[in-house]
Amino acid sequence: MTPDNLTRSFDCVIVGAGHGGSQTAAALRQSGFTGSIALIGAEPEIPYDRPSLSKDYLAGKKTFDRMHLRPQDFWGAREVELLLGRHVSAVDPTARTVMTDRGEYFSYGQMVWAAGGDPRKLSCPGSDMAGIFYIRSKADCDALINVLPDAQRIVIIGGGYVGLEAAAVFREIGKDVTLVESLDRVLARVAGEPISRFYENEHRARGVDIRLNSNVASLEGVNGRVSNVILASGGRIAADIVVVGIGIIPSVGPLIAAGAEGANGIDVDPFCRTSLPDIYCIGDCARLKNGAGIRIESVQNATDQATTAAKAICGELRAYDAMPWFWSNQYDLKMQTVGLNFGFDSVVTRGDPVSRSFSVIYLKNGAVLALDCINSPRDYVQGRKLVDSAARIDPAALANTSRQLKEIDLVTS
Repeated sequence: MTPDNLTRSFDCVIVGAGHGGSQTAAALRQSGFTGSIALIGAEPEIPYDRPSLSKDYLAGKKTFDRMHLRPQDFWGAREVELLLGRHVSAVDPTARTVMTDRGEYFSYGQMVWAAGGDPRKLSCPGSDMAGIFYIRSKADCDALINVLPDAQRIVIIGGGYVGLEAAAVFREIGKDVTLVESLDRVLARVAGEPISRFYENEHRARGVDIRLNSNVASLEGVNGRVSNVILASGGRIAADIVVVGIGIIPSVGPLIAAGAEGANGIDVDPFCRTSLPDIYCIGDCARLKNGAGIRIESVQNATDQATTAAKAICGELRAYDAMPWFWSNQYDLKMQTVGLNFGFDSVVTRGDPVSRSFSVIYLKNGAVLALDCINSPRDYVQGRKLVDSAARIDPAALANTSRQLKEIDLVTS
């Protein structure tokens, strides 16, 4: 049933104005979609490059206007209605409507859910004090930037990419940085041990105090503002501010409540279709049911799935089959990843990490799954073909840097 107070109707409503949502709108027009399009975003800003927040924007090396994914007039020229500063709080798949936190109702013919994720919050005692920051939105980052001049001692909780990138920025501007990681190495959930140890060494060499195997028990403060991080071991770390980077929680509550299948993300088929009619899901909050059955949090995944969904809406069914890639910038180190190392059973280190230019190649049953390339763009480019073909190559040959990857012969037996 359509609500009496229906605000407006659109042929396609896109929920989420990040990389995935904005690319969906652009790809719909490129694919010939002539219907009306609404792009609903939780933040007030036009779509921007989110990964830059923890890198160049935090470091003050890039202004926000240079982070816009497309010029302001792009959206009007393509008749994409930007409805920003709104959260979608409910979905009714029967009435084909979404409701926002402003009490608006928008009906849709097709919907693409690209809401991404919310930062996972600390839940320990003291986690509600002032002086605790997350890096997910421009507002998050601006709040952090505003306090940096008066903060010398910074504790980072979480040794993933966001935490390490922030640590690099803070050290480059002369802050005292302690990084607390609950596992026995940084990047443990996403990279092999050689990569973890390399980055630990690099950060320690630049003065970052890395505490591994350390769980946070509580936060202490003075007058409601954080002043110490208390570890489960009993250790106490003084902090002017705390920055938390412990992952995201997929923003899927309204879709799950509406009956979409999923748990840690929304389950989608190869065309990014959910279990609900005419509702697609893409990006960080989408879980591919086939294959590894995981969510992929990357710009590449969001934009490529957006194209898949847009084409499907336009009647062109092309199963999502893109090569995953990712990057991270820390200090003068550029890491480029291609493929997914999920399930790897061995690694080959190609080159000497001491040289600060090397690659780690992930194998499963002898086939190349993925590469992490540190300051090694040639390996990254040539390695893509090995991942794409699941090449089987003698590990000794992979490690031999006297030959380029493209010159190495495949295993024939």
